[in-house]
Amino acid sequence: MEKQRNISEFILLGLSYDQNMQIFCFVLFLFCYAALLAGNLLILVSIRCSPLFHQPMYYFLSHLSSMDICYTSTVTPKFIGDLLGGTKTISYDNCMLQVFAMHFFGSTEVFILTVMALDRYVAICKPLHYVIIMDRRRCHLLVLAAWAGGALHSFPQLLMAIQLPFCGPNEIDHYFCDIFPLLKVACTDTYITGVLVVANSGMVALVTFVVLFVSYVIILFSLRHHSAEGRRKALSTCGSHITVVILFFGPSIFAYLRPPTTFPEDKIFALFYTIVAPMFNPLIYTLRNTEMKSSMRKVLCQTLFSKEVPN
Repeated sequence: MEKQRNISEFILLGLSYDQNMQIFCFVLFLFCYAALLAGNLLILVSIRCSPLFHQPMYYFLSHLSSMDICYTSTVTPKFIGDLLGGTKTISYDNCMLQVFAMHFFGSTEVFILTVMALDRYVAICKPLHYVIIMDRRRCHLLVLAAWAGGALHSFPQLLMAIQLPFCGPNEIDHYFCDIFPLLKVACTDTYITGVLVVANSGMVALVTFVVLFVSYVIILFSLRHHSAEGRRKALSTCGSHITVVILFFGPSIFAYLRPPTTFPEDKIFALFYTIVAPMFNPLIYTLRNTEMKSSMRKVLCQTLFSKEVPN
C-alpha cells in the first residue's frame, strides 16, 4: 500500500476559517462533550448500581450510553482540540483508525437502537411472555449480535478506505475522516467504491430505520387494546425512543443514502449524529422516566453523602 500513496497525513479543513467562530465553536462543543460524558456516565452508574440493570430495557440503555461515549469520543476530542490549533492535521494511520472506529461504534449503536425497539415490541405486544422471551441470556446474545453487526459493517468500510490511493491533494473538507471526503481526494476513479459505500452505510441506515419505523407503528397500533394508564406509560417510553431515532437517523440517511459526493451541509448534519444526538440521549431517556430519575437521584445523594461523612 505504501506504493499507492505518497502522503503521510491529511489536513482537516474543519467547520470554519473564521477565528472568532472557531473560539465560539470550541466553547460550545467543549460544553456539549462535557455534558454528553456527564449525562451518559450518570446513566451508566445509575443503572449498574441499581436493580434496574436486571431489566432488559435498562440493560440495553446502559449499552447505548456506552456506545454514545465511545462513538462521540472517536471524533469530538480531536475536533475540539483542532478548533484552537493552527493547521489541523491527522496522520494517515489515525485517519484510517478513525474511519473504522466511527463506523464500528456508530453502526453498533444503530443495532442497539433496533434491539431496544424489539424489547419494547415484546413488552407491549406480548406482555405475558416478556420475561420468558427477554431473559438475560437472550439479552446478552442480542447485544453480542449488535457488536457483531457493527464489525460486519465497519471492516468493509476500512478495507475500502485502505485501498484508496492518495497521491496529490491531502485536504479533507470535513472535521473528521470519513469515507466520502476521502473519496474526493483519492487519485483514482472512485465511482465503484462510492456505490459500495452507499450500498453498505446507506442501506444499513435505511433498512434499520424502516425496521424501527414499522416496529413502532405496530406498537402504537396495538396500544388501542391497553388501558389509559398503560397507553400513557407506553407512549412515554416509545416517545423517547422515537425522538432518539429521528435525531440520529435523519442526518445519517442524508449523509450516506445518496450519490457518493460531498456537500457543504455535510459538516452541519454530521454534528447531529456525532455530538448533538448522543448529548441529548440522556435527557430524552430520563426526562419522563420516573424509575431512571429516582435511580439517578439515589446515586447523586449517595455520592454527596459519602463526601460529607468523614472516614
